[in-house]
Amino acid sequence: MPLTPRTLNNCEALDGQDPLAGLRAQFSLPEGVIYLDGNSLGPLPLATPGRIAQTLNEEWGKGLITSWNTAGWLDLPQQVGDKIARLIGAHPGEVVAADSTSINLYKILSAALNIAADDPRRTAIVSERGNFPTDLYIAQSLCRDRGLTLHLVERDELDAALRDDVAVLMLTHVDYRTGTMHDMAALCAQAHEAGMLTVWDLAHSAGAVPVDLHAAGADFAVGCGYKYLNGGPGAPAFLWMNPRHADRIRQPLTGWWGHAAPFAFTTDYIPAAGVNGFQSGTPSILGLAALDCGLDTLLAAEGLGGMVALRRKSLALTSLFMALVQERLQGHGFAIATPADETRRGSQVSLTRAEGAWAIMQALIERGVIGDFRAGDGKHQHDILRFGFAPLYIGHADVWQAVDQLHQVMQSGQWREARFAQRHAVT
Repeated sequence: MPLTPRTLNNCEALDGQDPLAGLRAQFSLPEGVIYLDGNSLGPLPLATPGRIAQTLNEEWGKGLITSWNTAGWLDLPQQVGDKIARLIGAHPGEVVAADSTSINLYKILSAALNIAADDPRRTAIVSERGNFPTDLYIAQSLCRDRGLTLHLVERDELDAALRDDVAVLMLTHVDYRTGTMHDMAALCAQAHEAGMLTVWDLAHSAGAVPVDLHAAGADFAVGCGYKYLNGGPGAPAFLWMNPRHADRIRQPLTGWWGHAAPFAFTTDYIPAAGVNGFQSGTPSILGLAALDCGLDTLLAAEGLGGMVALRRKSLALTSLFMALVQERLQGHGFAIATPADETRRGSQVSLTRAEGAWAIMQALIERGVIGDFRAGDGKHQHDILRFGFAPLYIGHADVWQAVDQLHQVMQSGQWREARFAQRHAVT
C-alpha cells in the first residue's frame, strides 16, 4: 500500500520513490529555501548562465553580426517555439516565441476580431471579470478603438454569455488568483457552436498542466516564458494560431521580422506564412537563449512520462498541501480558494484570510518559504496567499515543511510584528 503522506518521514519516503526527483538537480536553488513561487517566476536553470555566456562571449563577442547565420539566431524564435509546442499540444511550426504576453495578446485578439468582422452582428468580446488585468486592458483598448463591447461575467455566468453578438471568447486557462482551471475543450465546443472564436491565455498552464490545443479545438493561444517555463525575468512570450485560420489572418503590428522576406527590404509589407507572420520586431536573442534552457528542464521529463507524470506529481503535491492546511491550520482563519476537484485545479493552491495575509506571507518568506500575495477584489473579498507547486523541483517533504513553517508563524503570532506590515512595490 502507498504511504500516507501526512508525516515528514512519510513525505521523505515518497520523495525517495519519486522518479522525477532527479530533475531538481537542473536548478540553482538557495540552500534552505522552499520555492513555491514558480507560478510567478521560475528559478534559474543551472544551464542558463553558461548558455548566456556563450551567447555573449562567443556568438556576439566573436561572431558579431555573422552569428545571425552561423549561430542560428535567425531561427531561434521558431526553434524555441517548437519546444513550447511539445508542451501545449501544438505541431512543429505552429508556435513562435516573441515579444511579451500583452503584445502577443493584442496581435492575436486583433486578428481574431478581424476574422469575426465578417459577421456584423458580432460586436462583443466576452471574458471573466477576474481575468488577469493585462488581458482585460488589451481587450478594453481594442474594444474602444473598434467600437466594440467588452462583456465581463463571473465564471458561472459564461454559458449564458455566449450569445450571437459575441465575436471572441477570451479566457485564461488557469486562474492566476485561485488556480481554478477551465475545461478548455468543453468551452471551445460551446463557443464554436455559438459561432465565435476562442483566445486562451496559457500563462499559468504551459509547463504546469497538460494542454492539448488541437484536441480542445482552440483557435488562438498566448503565454509567457518566465513562469513554469523557467525562462527568466521578462522572458519572451509565445503565441499559437490554429492553422485553419492561416489564410484569414491580418495582424496589426506588421513589423519587419514578420515579413515574408525581411532582408529583401521591400517597401510593401508581405506577411510571412502561418504563425511567423505574428512576429514584429527583432527578437531578443539573449532572452530566447535563456528561455531555451528553461524549456529543456521540462523536456527532460519526457523520458519519465512527460507532462502526464508531472501532472500526477503536481496533483499529489497540491492535494497534500490542502490536506495539511486543513489538519494543521484549523482555527487560524484560512480558507482554501482552490478547487478540491483535481480536474478543476492547476498547479497552485491559494489560501484566503480576512486579516494579515500580506504580513503572514512576509513572515513565511523570512523563514525560507517563498510564496506570494494577491489583494482581494470584488469577488474575492479576502486577500490571497498563493503557493505554486512546480513538480520539477518541489517534493512532498517541501510541502510538509512549508505548512509546518506556516503553522509556526501563526502559533507564535510572529506575523503581527510591525516590520512584516511594510509593503513592497512587487507583491
